Amino acid sequence: MARFSSFPFVIVLATALPLCSQQASTTQSSASRPDPAALLRVPPPPDNASPEDLEKQGDDLRGQKAYLDSIDYYRAAMKKTDTAALHNKAGISFFLLQRDRDSKKEYERAIKLDKSYPEAHNNLGALLYNEKKYGAAIKEYRKAIKLNDESASFHKNLGTAYFSERDFERASHEYQRAMEIDPSVFERQPAGGTSINLISSNDLGHFHYVMAQMYGQHNDMEKCRYYLSKANEEGYPIKDALRDSVFAGLRKDPAFISFVRSLKPPSADSN
Repeated sequence: MARFSSFPFVIVLATALPLCSQQASTTQSSASRPDPAALLRVPPPPDNASPEDLEKQGDDLRGQKAYLDSIDYYRAAMKKTDTAALHNKAGISFFLLQRDRDSKKEYERAIKLDKSYPEAHNNLGALLYNEKKYGAAIKEYRKAIKLNDESASFHKNLGTAYFSERDFERASHEYQRAMEIDPSVFERQPAGGTSINLISSNDLGHFHYVMAQMYGQHNDMEKCRYYLSKANEEGYPIKDALRDSVFAGLRKDPAFISFVRSLKPPSADSN
């Protein structure tokens, strides 16, 4: 965790992936990664800096997209105190540099240092997802969730992997769980995050419909209608919403019925 642009968040119809945050969770992407040659260098890490200061400087540099420099600072910090968090953050920087082999090594080192560190499993899952190894990604996401079931992004990422395998029932379940934890999980990208390749273009209509179902169940009519409209644009049979048990409560609302009936399938010559 590239893509399609949608209302609350960005999906690139070609791949996607996790994010980089202070906690160092990733999401997934290759198209959004920068050109390493364009990155500027900064002074090397000072020998007398504390591990905490080096890590903070590494975080700041990563936020500025100076990924090579951030790795230098993380590695300098590792020489003073070798932690899972530092290797995980270095893995994120390597991933953003498209150096997936180095990224994987850092995530695996983080897991070896701290088997109870869920972010490294999540980010390794993101890397595997980016390589379209969905089954392997699912295993890593599930390990992350076993360690921390209260992370909305972990559940969202797992749902994305299930969606890519066309396991829509499990995908919907994980998306629902993500929204229970954080209703805004689909509305924002964490600071420093990357674009995420959630699904293929062939599944967009179904994906939008699932999103409409979830927002409908959370009584967010604005986003429910938005996603129904997007699903309709992809040719998904929106008329099914008037028979869908998920929308049973909304079928009592004349405005909702009128809205669904107003949606017309896209004409063949518009595709």
